[in-house]
Amino acid sequence: MILTVTLNAALDLTYRVPHLVPHASHRVREVTERPGGKGLNVARVLGALGFKTTVTGFVGGETGRVLRALLAADAAQDADAAQEAAGGGTASVTDALFQVAGRTRRTVGVVDETTGDTTQLNEPGPHITPEEWDGFLAAYRDLLDQGPDAVALCGSLPPGVPVGAYATLIRETRTARIPVLLDTSGEPLRRGLAARPDIVKPNTEEIAQITGTAEPLRAARAAQRRGAHAVAASLGADGMLLVTQDGAWSAAVPERLAGNPTGAGDSAVAGLLSGLAEDLPWPDRLARAVALSAATVRSPVAGEFDEPTYEQMLPSVRVRRAEAP
Repeated sequence: MILTVTLNAALDLTYRVPHLVPHASHRVREVTERPGGKGLNVARVLGALGFKTTVTGFVGGETGRVLRALLAADAAQDADAAQEAAGGGTASVTDALFQVAGRTRRTVGVVDETTGDTTQLNEPGPHITPEEWDGFLAAYRDLLDQGPDAVALCGSLPPGVPVGAYATLIRETRTARIPVLLDTSGEPLRRGLAARPDIVKPNTEEIAQITGTAEPLRAARAAQRRGAHAVAASLGADGMLLVTQDGAWSAAVPERLAGNPTGAGDSAVAGLLSGLAEDLPWPDRLARAVALSAATVRSPVAGEFDEPTYEQMLPSVRVRRAEAP
């Protein structure tokens, strides 16, 4: 089982319009609702790959109720699909979310069908009280006692949660001797690095902000010196850079794919975690992460990937040794 943590979970709404025009009214052609937030997206991709996954984080209010109902419906559908496939393929996602008084946030993505571009609007999330944070920590320790194969700590922090929250969770996870991946930004990333996560997955802007250098390989090595054992830096359409204690590699797909990039980074996290769970060599983990990320661009919503694109892209991913500039 892989555990994903989404402290600032969301109900993702995707609107599709023929053409997005500022200051104008729009007729929405299609609306999609999904359980959202980075860790929940990661969990759904892992489930589609056949890995048992448990999700935790904060959830509350009517929006939270809808989110949990959608998770339950997805789990029931996945169970039926797995049964039809005689035990192969999709695995369900288990809900271990922690109930709070505040209302789970919503995110709204508006897709312009003419250009394929997406405009994203993200609410801030519920205010978490000190008592709720302490309760979550106790529940998190109980989940660690179940012995997950790996943990992913993903996304922003809701109001009220200590800025060093991820550092605290990393220390708890490492004490339990469980590999942990961190995917966040800003000060939570800076403090999380000092707790020595096994993997961090920033993008180029996030890692430059932390390290003060815009050159990806130098920035990744600087993040290692700050505490990360391995750094997987998203390079956007140029793929991904991976720096580990065993070496450094870069990888990209042979062609740039048009589509919606929302959630592509979350799929990359799923690729890295699934490769870790299977004890794959680092270059193979990187290839899977890049192929999944590319296949997600071809999916209309975050937390899903286009399976034919993934199967086509995986053998064609170019993995090369990364050399110092």
